[in-house]
Amino acid sequence: MRQLFFIFLALSFLSLNSCDDGDIIDFVLDFDDTFEVCGDTDLVFYKTKNDPSESLSLKLNNVTLNDILDVDDLGVFEKTYTLSTSNPFNYRTYSNTTLPSDLFCNAIPNSEVNITQDIESTSGTADLKTVLTEDDNDDVPANLEDRNGNDDLEDDDTDGDGLPDYIDADDDGDNILTRNENPDPNGDGDLSDAQDTDEDGTPDYLDTDDDGDGIDTRDEENDSQDQNPANDITVSEFGPDYLNKDVANIGAPVATAYRQHTITQTYVVTLTISDFDLELISVDVFDFGVLEDSSTSETRTVTPDFP
Repeated sequence: MRQLFFIFLALSFLSLNSCDDGDIIDFVLDFDDTFEVCGDTDLVFYKTKNDPSESLSLKLNNVTLNDILDVDDLGVFEKTYTLSTSNPFNYRTYSNTTLPSDLFCNAIPNSEVNITQDIESTSGTADLKTVLTEDDNDDVPANLEDRNGNDDLEDDDTDGDGLPDYIDADDDGDNILTRNENPDPNGDGDLSDAQDTDEDGTPDYLDTDDDGDGIDTRDEENDSQDQNPANDITVSEFGPDYLNKDVANIGAPVATAYRQHTITQTYVVTLTISDFDLELISVDVFDFGVLEDSSTSETRTVTPDFP
């Protein structure tokens, strides 16, 4: 839970709070670290809580979800919006014991919701930042795919297919997905026990000839080319030919294409609101949290050009 404490001096005109001049009042806003969003051409970022029922919301006029997910070449979107009558920041309280899930996303206001207090700030700024992270889900952590050791994942491309290893589901380009070549058999994050079928010192997920029979793994397909050597089995008790050194498919058609890759895209959207004024609540910087929405997780597919 994100707790925001406001401590201020009660002035004489706040007699309704039953406080003498100079008394200290603690005002607590206790919300989760995440927020939600709804809207098409105008977005509303909001968070709600029960017991007591409260909400914080920010409306951004003429801003779409696609706008804030449109990252640059570095995978970042960042923009500052000015709070105004068109882009207000609101704190509301309610008499309802619990708040409906469609409190802000329903075109027709819920008649059962009773707002008891609505304080609006039209001054201050809202900073939105989106960072895109991509991953190949190959069971090898991205930080272990910096094989050049220079903290730059973009220049590590083991198979030279144009996809850096951290987003390459098949690091060695042998048409057997990395995760299926047991890079971390016990899942402890230590790749020293990675499968090495031919025991040549190069783990299978980085070895273009897994069984060491002189035929590249991706070429160990029989008569059909489907970019999957795992289903080509000559001797059933020994498994796929690409792992059987006694079967070398000499003369079989060689590979002509790479497999299609699926890359997971995760957008982390954060919101910070600064220098706002909600009557008794004035804060320099408020961390609104991280967006929780299905649209922040997507996938893209790519088939690298074959040499």
